[in-house]
Amino acid sequence: MATPNYSYEKRQRELAKKRKAEEKRQKKVGDRGSHEPAPNEGSPAPGSEPPAR
Repeated sequence: MATPNYSYEKRQRELAKKRKAEEKRQKKVGDRGSHEPAPNEGSPAPGSEPPAR
């Protein structure tokens, strides 16, 4: 009979834990983003324009 590969099982548990934490973080960002207005992506950031002469 083959021996269990504990390191593989541990890695799978770690990956599942990371995946769950990432989903939770994405949900948190999504919840927060729905209440705040999104910044304009088309306009340049303030101060990034060259100075006028």
